Amino acid sequence: MTELAVRGDHQRAVESLRKSYEAIPEGTPIRLAKRTSNLFRWRDPSDAPGLDVSGFDKVLSVDPEERTAQVQGMTTYEDLVDATLPHGLMPTVVPQLKTITLGGAVTGLGIESTSFRDGLPHEGVLELEVLTGDGRIVTATRDNEHADLFYGFPNSYGTLGYSLRLKIELRKVGPYVRLRHLRFGDTAALAKAMGEITEAGTFEGETVDFMDGTFFSPGEQYITLGFFADSAPYTSDYKGQGIYYKSIRERSVDFLTIRDYIWRWDTDWFWCSRAFGVQNPTVRRLWPDKYKRSDVYRKLVAYDRRYHFVAHVERWRGLRPREDVIQDIEVPVERLPGFLEFFHKEVGMSPVWLCPLQAKERWPLYPLEVGRAYVNVGFWGTVRLPPGRIPEHHNRLIERKVADLEGHKSLYSTAFYSRDEFWRYYDGETYRRLKGGYDPAGRLLDLYDKCVRGR
Repeated sequence: MTELAVRGDHQRAVESLRKSYEAIPEGTPIRLAKRTSNLFRWRDPSDAPGLDVSGFDKVLSVDPEERTAQVQGMTTYEDLVDATLPHGLMPTVVPQLKTITLGGAVTGLGIESTSFRDGLPHEGVLELEVLTGDGRIVTATRDNEHADLFYGFPNSYGTLGYSLRLKIELRKVGPYVRLRHLRFGDTAALAKAMGEITEAGTFEGETVDFMDGTFFSPGEQYITLGFFADSAPYTSDYKGQGIYYKSIRERSVDFLTIRDYIWRWDTDWFWCSRAFGVQNPTVRRLWPDKYKRSDVYRKLVAYDRRYHFVAHVERWRGLRPREDVIQDIEVPVERLPGFLEFFHKEVGMSPVWLCPLQAKERWPLYPLEVGRAYVNVGFWGTVRLPPGRIPEHHNRLIERKVADLEGHKSLYSTAFYSRDEFWRYYDGETYRRLKGGYDPAGRLLDLYDKCVRGR
C-alpha cells in the first residue's frame, strides 16, 4: 500500500472516530475499546460504550533521511520497531514490553535503557494529533497554539484526549549490542557510577548507548552498559531456553542482536514469568516460545485477578494473604541508596530493576527537574501482608517514602494519595487549566478519579 493510501486510511479513521465520539450521549463516561492493556489498575468490566480505535494501529511512514516516523497512537512498539529496524533506526526510547503502544507510552509515560540520555518517550515526539475531550481534532507541537497541550499531555492518561497520530524522532542503531555487566557490592557505589555515566555519557572512554541496572541483594547489584557493535563473536538467545536476567549474574560480557536487546525483558516479563513456572527447565521446554511473552503472562494475571484462583488455594492452605506490589518510582540518583535500603527492609522483593533517566525539558504533569539525574526503580510482584496490616500496607509505605525522597511515582498501578497530595505532586493548577481548555464539559475522566479512585 502506498504512503498516500495509508494516509487516506488514517483520515477516514479520524472522521469515523470523530462521529462515533459525537454519537455517545453527553454524561456517559467515555473509554477506549481496547483488547489489551499494560495498566495495573484493575476494574470490573464496564458496560459503558468504548471508542473503537482499532483503525489507529499502523506505522504511517518512516523517513530514513529525516530520521522520523509518522505513527498512529495505538501502534504497538513491537510493530513500530519492526518498521524502523530495516532502516537501521529505532525510536529514541523503546519501553520494555512489546504490546505497549506509542500513544500509551506518551500519555502514560514509559522508560528504558536509553533514558539516561534521551529522557522518556514523549521527549522524542515532534508532533501530536489529538482527539480532545471536547471532540476537536487538534495538532500540537512545541511551539504552536496548542503547545500547552503538547507539554501537558504526558502523564495525563487519556483524561485530556487521545493521541491519533504522532511524529517521532528516530536514532541510528548498530546491528549488535555488546553488553557489560558491572557488579557492585553496595548501592552507594552503584548510584555514584550511574550518576557519573549519566553526566558524561561515556564509560572508560567509550560512548554508552544503553544503561540500566539490576538489584539482587544489598551485596549484589549490577549496572549493565550497552554499546553498539558492527560485528559480534557470538550472539546469545534469550527467547527460548535462556533467561536474560539470570545471565547478568553469569556473564561479564555478552552480545545480542539489536532486536533481541530491545526485547530482552519481554520474554520473561523481566523475571515475573517464574510465577507461572516458566523458568522451571521442564515447563520451559514445553511452553511454546511464541507464548513466552509479557502479554500472555498478563492475561493469566488478569484471569486470576478475576477468579481469585491463587487466593482461594492459599486461603485453603492457611497462608496469610498477599499484596500486589507493582510500581515504578523515580528518585534522584543520590537518594537511590536510601530508597533501596528502605525497600529491602520493608518489602524485601527481589530482583528490582534500576533505570537512570534525566528530563531534557519540563513536562508539568510529571515535574522532574530538568537535567537532574534520577533513577527509576521497578518492582512487580506480591508479598505477604504482616499480621494485622491493611491490604495496601506496603504500597502506602512506598508512596510516603518516595515523597520523602523528592521522588515521583508512575500512575499505571495503584495509588492512594489524598486529592490535595495528588495535585501537589502532579501540578493540579496546570491540569485544571488544561482540562478547562480541552475538556470543559468533563466528558473524559478526571486524572485523580482515574488513577487513584479507579473509576
